[in-house]
Amino acid sequence: MIKNIKIINNFHQRLDKYLKNKFTSLTQGFIEKNIRKKNILINNSITKANYLVKLNDDLKILNFHETLYKNKIIFKKNIKISRTILDEFKKSIIFENNDFIVLNKWSQIATQGGSKIKISIDHIIKNINPQYRLVHRLDKETSGLLLIAKNLNYAKKLSSLFKQKKITKLYIALCEGNPKNNYSAVKLEIKNKKLKIENTLTNYKVVNKNKSISSLLFNPQTGKTHQLRIVSKNLGCPIVGDNKYNIHSKYSNENLMLHAFALKFKINNKKFEFILNLPDYFTNFIKKNDLKINKDLKNYLNVF
Repeated sequence: MIKNIKIINNFHQRLDKYLKNKFTSLTQGFIEKNIRKKNILINNSITKANYLVKLNDDLKILNFHETLYKNKIIFKKNIKISRTILDEFKKSIIFENNDFIVLNKWSQIATQGGSKIKISIDHIIKNINPQYRLVHRLDKETSGLLLIAKNLNYAKKLSSLFKQKKITKLYIALCEGNPKNNYSAVKLEIKNKKLKIENTLTNYKVVNKNKSISSLLFNPQTGKTHQLRIVSKNLGCPIVGDNKYNIHSKYSNENLMLHAFALKFKINNKKFEFILNLPDYFTNFIKKNDLKINKDLKNYLNVF
């Protein structure tokens, strides 16, 4: 049976997400498989899962059957956020206007949910307002600046700036060992969770080092999962406290020493610049290991 659907709203949404919303019983695998098999067409043409559905598009499903494409009521578990966590979130906000929030994410809280994640930043913001959206990610162990859009319009704008590399992100890391070069741009292929190869580009600069520890500034040009942690390992100086890529370290009981300390971007002709101080565990480790790092991180803004 063939089913034709006329898109009557300006969704500007990925085709796979549109189908999952319309036919809630469908799995991602089923959708991708049937797009590949040409059972799902847009405007009578072969399409892709990431195609953005637009107003007046004609969606054609060639193998439509009500037992396959059906809706089932999904009851989402309402995750209760404690007052302590909500207070922690609110005191971590360093900037807020009508359109976005800039958060100083603390270490050991995940950005997004997952099978083993009970509470994440995404859970918290949806508890405050279902319209709030993440526009980029930080690893659970990484601290620092995180952007949160308050509405769909700004989610699109900020996401677009990230894709166009118009948002400058700066990180500081304490690494075990010393890289060969003090300054370089690293091109590295990284396997994602689906084992697909992704190309990454990372600028780095050594700002201080002794025999055992280096402090590095990172300016990633791409934003792939664990990118800076993998790059550090590849440079021969994995990040202190990284229990995934530096497992035999004598510093395995330390927090991950990776901090997203600066964000710079321009939106609607207005410039924004956000800079953080180092967290206490960072500065304590620096003192303990006799590293000389400028406490005013503004001094590192124009290194790249």
